[in-house]
Amino acid sequence: MKIGYFLSSEEYGPAELLDQARDAERAGFEALWISDHYHPWVDAQGQSPFVWSTIGALSQVCSLPVTTAVTCPTVRIHPAVVAQAAATSAVLHGGRFVLGVGSGEALNEHILGDAWPPTDVRLEMLEEAVEVMRELWRGGFVNHHGRHYTVEHARVYTLPDTPPPVYVSGFGPKAIDLAARIGDGYVSVMPDGDMVRRFRGNGGGDKPCQAGFKAAYADSEEEGVRIAYEKWPNAGVRGELSQVLPSPRHFEQAAQLVKPEMMKESFVCGNSPEAHLEMIDRYAKAGFDEVYVANTGPNAQGLFDLYQREVLPQLR
Repeated sequence: MKIGYFLSSEEYGPAELLDQARDAERAGFEALWISDHYHPWVDAQGQSPFVWSTIGALSQVCSLPVTTAVTCPTVRIHPAVVAQAAATSAVLHGGRFVLGVGSGEALNEHILGDAWPPTDVRLEMLEEAVEVMRELWRGGFVNHHGRHYTVEHARVYTLPDTPPPVYVSGFGPKAIDLAARIGDGYVSVMPDGDMVRRFRGNGGGDKPCQAGFKAAYADSEEEGVRIAYEKWPNAGVRGELSQVLPSPRHFEQAAQLVKPEMMKESFVCGNSPEAHLEMIDRYAKAGFDEVYVANTGPNAQGLFDLYQREVLPQLR
């Protein structure tokens, strides 16, 4: 299994993200995820730099492969523009760039006043967006007049030697089936073997499956829980709320129903290497090929040291 580090754009500014990428490479991580947000989930996270600027800078500070986890190419940014951004990123990273895509959240996509469509429409838009991007990556001028997108006489001139792979995020059955049908890989955040089996059985075959989880490194589990609850109480918000709530303020309201102890369900809190190895094993048993860990709070260097000394050597 490939072990990567997840750069959280919602919590760290661009300079901090670049520092974390350097440190992750030195610690022995093999790849990077990076989130693509316009807003953080809650104000306590406090950041949200433009991901494409950060991805360009990453190419100058480390050599690790980069995957967006994930970009929504449907509402906030037209897929023709995402196609250009992804192509440039692939060139800068020497082909070590994967465009992870998903159907998005209202939190980021409502900002221009567009209506936030229901799930079936969002998935339909995502499929057409991927079609548009792949057509542009073939080179030459493209004219596309689809149900959701229009492209007129457009050409992406700066192209990598091979088009960037497109990995598709999916949590519900329809989204997983779409990922299996159109994706070059699958993206998730849950160690759920049924999801992986559905992806592979419905057309995904042996394509790569990526997933990620969050940690809050601290001197004790209790302190890690406190940090996780302070920074990411939204991790305890269940169901479709994550897709439909439009602002950090609404997530803060919903998170009032979340209790601190609930952070242990989705975070590895504290400094135990065994806890990290156990979480990674859950993803391995679910069938994932790659797993990415994100740190929340001020102790990222502690997590890098832990993985370099005690986690990665045991996995290898």
